[in-house]
Amino acid sequence: MNKNFAGGHAMVGTGPKYEVIGKPAALNTDPLLRDGECATMLNCSKATFWRRVADGTIPKPLKIGGMSRWKQSDIKAVIERAATERGQ
Repeated sequence: MNKNFAGGHAMVGTGPKYEVIGKPAALNTDPLLRDGECATMLNCSKATFWRRVADGTIPKPLKIGGMSRWKQSDIKAVIERAATERGQ
C-alpha cells in the first residue's frame, strides 16, 4: 500500500481509478470527470464535447491547476435538461 502526502491514507487499486481508504464517503459523492469521460457519457467525441462547452450547452470546466474537470452531477443535469426540453 502507498501512503499519500495528505493525511497518510492508503490508496488501493490499479490504473487511474483509486479508492481512498479512511476518508469520509461524502468526499466521493460527486466525482470530477475528464473530458473523455464526459464525452463517453454523452456518446460523442471529445471534439464535439468541447464544441458544446464553447457554445454554452455544457458548463465551463472547473480548473484545478492545468486540469479541466466537470462535476458528474453537472453532466447529468445537461442530460436531464435535454430530456425535459424534448418533452420526456
